[in-house]
Amino acid sequence: MRKKALRGGEGLRLNNRGLRAPTAVKPTDLRGILQYIPRFREKPFVISLDGVIVTDENFANILMDVAVLRSLSIRVVLVHGASAQIRLLAQQQAVAASNLDGTGVTDPETLRLALTASNRLTHEILEGLATQDLRAACPNAIVAHPTGILHGVDQQLTGKVERVDTELLLALLQDGIIPVIPPLGFDGEGRTYRVNSDGVAVSVAEAIKAVKVIFVTSYDGLTHEGRLLRQVLASDLQRLLAEQRSGFAADLLSKAIHAAAACRAGIPRVHVINGCLDEALLTEVFSNEGVGTLVYANEYQQIRRALKKDIPSILKLIQPSVENEEIVKRTRASIERQLADYYLFETDKNPVGCVALHTYPDHGVGELACLCVKPSHENQGVGRKLLQFVERKAREQGLQTLCALSTQAFTYFQSKGGFAEGSPEDLPPARREKYEQTGRRSKVLVKRLR
Repeated sequence: MRKKALRGGEGLRLNNRGLRAPTAVKPTDLRGILQYIPRFREKPFVISLDGVIVTDENFANILMDVAVLRSLSIRVVLVHGASAQIRLLAQQQAVAASNLDGTGVTDPETLRLALTASNRLTHEILEGLATQDLRAACPNAIVAHPTGILHGVDQQLTGKVERVDTELLLALLQDGIIPVIPPLGFDGEGRTYRVNSDGVAVSVAEAIKAVKVIFVTSYDGLTHEGRLLRQVLASDLQRLLAEQRSGFAADLLSKAIHAAAACRAGIPRVHVINGCLDEALLTEVFSNEGVGTLVYANEYQQIRRALKKDIPSILKLIQPSVENEEIVKRTRASIERQLADYYLFETDKNPVGCVALHTYPDHGVGELACLCVKPSHENQGVGRKLLQFVERKAREQGLQTLCALSTQAFTYFQSKGGFAEGSPEDLPPARREKYEQTGRRSKVLVKRLR
């Protein structure tokens, strides 16, 4: 049974023309999707498909997802690899292929296999796009030159991207045509070279100023020492590659290298997803949770002061915790009265956490309150960042003590925030009166700041 991957747009279905079918969809799901559309309209995406994905049973669904992107006026370039098909051809023809991923030595026999495999895959992709009523073309837009001699070894017919025919690709995109680019490059003499498809994707993205590169693989994302990286800053990824390169799986190392390179080249977001999962592409693009790995080049996450328009988001965030009696119920009016005390943690401009700092300056006390994290973003350090943020704000305001009240998360405040158990007498008189009126008997946690 195929795993159901879609979160942000759960309930959406596509027919064989790539259009949305009229099934039951929550209005909140649609609002979540629609917020992305103005940011992506007329912007180019480069989608890089591993060869193994093109022959996977889910590939037809990926092409339907591409049709959805095109229907939203998102410009798409498809780049594909061919290593799985080259390996299969080599086995069938009893040929010792010298280069499967475009980074090793390519002898004439391997290039012959690469040409056969790449042409077949390009044709399959063009066929699939035709079934979605999408126009596509395979341009000779990659100008390459020989890699040359590396570490004393002649790389023969392995090539490096010298430049991309940007004008050609932009003209195709302007006319609504999807460029389909194989892992092959050509020089001015008409010679063909085998090039790494990940490198082609990054070069194309840089040339056309794409806002996203999406590597579609058969893996759930980038893993390091067996741990899936859900979101990683490009500089942190670069550090891992420099200091702990062996921690990346061999099949994912090229993706990690080129994801970091893409961000250095000015691509804001790079995604690595599992194309074998139904609807993974749309989920990754149209939900802030995603399904794979996001590598980001700038500040993807931020904490900011809440605005009046954010009150519905705050109420929605805290509702599960209110129902579980983890935090006290707040009304729209009560939040609005103290709105200046509230802060939101955003992931790619979507609220995923909140916190409040209520101050009692006459007593030198601040209360850390309403700390809440969206369930999909738990165990990712969001709560700790909010906690540290409030502590920093309290120090900036010259407060001497920070307190928190909790019925269930008191051990979290103690272990993550350095709070110690106190008593109601540690609260300012006005706050202690409210504490006694609620009857919740929350534990009082205290941290001395000075």
